[in-house]
Amino acid sequence: MVGMSDDSGTADILALRQTPDAIELRHLRAFIAVAEELNFGRAAGRLYLSQPALSRQIRALERLVGCDLLRRSTHRVELTLAGEALLDRARALLADLDAALATTRSVGGELIGRVNRLWAPLIEEVLEGAGELGAMRAAYERMLAQAVIPDELAVLPLTAGGVPALQVSADASAVPSVLHLHGGGLVLGSAYGYRALAGAVADSVGSGVLVPDYRLAPEHPFPAALDDARNAYLWLLDQGVPPSDLIVSGDSGGGGLVVSLMLQLRELGIPLPAGVALLCPGLDLAGLLDGSSPLLASGNGETLAKVAGWYVGDHRVDDPLISPLQADLRGLPPILIQAGTGDPIAHDAGLLAARAEEYGVEVTMELYPVDTHIFQLFWSFLPEARQALAKVGEFTARVRGDEARRTAGS
Repeated sequence: MVGMSDDSGTADILALRQTPDAIELRHLRAFIAVAEELNFGRAAGRLYLSQPALSRQIRALERLVGCDLLRRSTHRVELTLAGEALLDRARALLADLDAALATTRSVGGELIGRVNRLWAPLIEEVLEGAGELGAMRAAYERMLAQAVIPDELAVLPLTAGGVPALQVSADASAVPSVLHLHGGGLVLGSAYGYRALAGAVADSVGSGVLVPDYRLAPEHPFPAALDDARNAYLWLLDQGVPPSDLIVSGDSGGGGLVVSLMLQLRELGIPLPAGVALLCPGLDLAGLLDGSSPLLASGNGETLAKVAGWYVGDHRVDDPLISPLQADLRGLPPILIQAGTGDPIAHDAGLLAARAEEYGVEVTMELYPVDTHIFQLFWSFLPEARQALAKVGEFTARVRGDEARRTAGS
């Protein structure tokens, strides 16, 4: 099921004394969207949900309040008297919440300013350096080097299935059970640069993280990165890590690579992991190359298109392993997607969540009120990043438990 978290990134709940369950803010947001649009299709698009997911949220709300809020027919949607009574009160409640968050954000503006200052040198290289690859790589590594590694974690180099990698864990003797594919648009980044985020993930999930130094484009275009990711995954299986314990995570372009890896593992008949966590994933390479991506309207759109072309190389861009937004996603494991509301590529995350829902994949999408990309990198001082990583830990515990119960019952 697609689950939209509220603006705080946490599962705020409104308790009702006389109901056995609870009404979540996402139920109210869904109801208000349908009430204002009087059209499920338009409301679903506004919320980045599929229509079936939106319908389920409305039905859940009606069940919890104990009456019909909407009249639905083939041609129209109308509010009932009960729906009209709820609408104004729900709007007022969410308006109060938004006002509280606005006040909080004004206080937190200093933190986002700090994040933006960390990103600034890379953005300057992209915009003013005309996307010169060496300068972009150096700027990205300098930015990553300022992220904080959690205390008492060991960082060990190793080779995983022929792929250079780093293991980040509290117990150096234990085989990692999380595979993280780092971001950087598949042309930037390194396992070394991503020690801090890998450490934060390891802290959150309570197990070691393996970060492969997969090959980068343009020197190594598709499918080099995917081959390396698959070999690292197979190495973890060879070390005795059961698929029911494995989690595969990825951020930015690495998030898109994670989805491509899942599709390839499925086609090869290789056991899939218990779950997938995507942190601000970048997925729409096809849109960058065919001109349909909204990112092209940004100041660095030309460079982003060039970067996408470096990775795709001479391969056809409509290959599902390159463009997972166009793929058949059925059979994939549960997916957690996190994005910032001000992140330019949050659009990609919403499209993936809707498509996964269409194919019957269990997917939860969480939006956090931050105006930056890969905000989880800044966990040491950004509250939303800590909240998001805690959610990754909760997701990991849940899907591992679910998989263990399914295995025991089979």
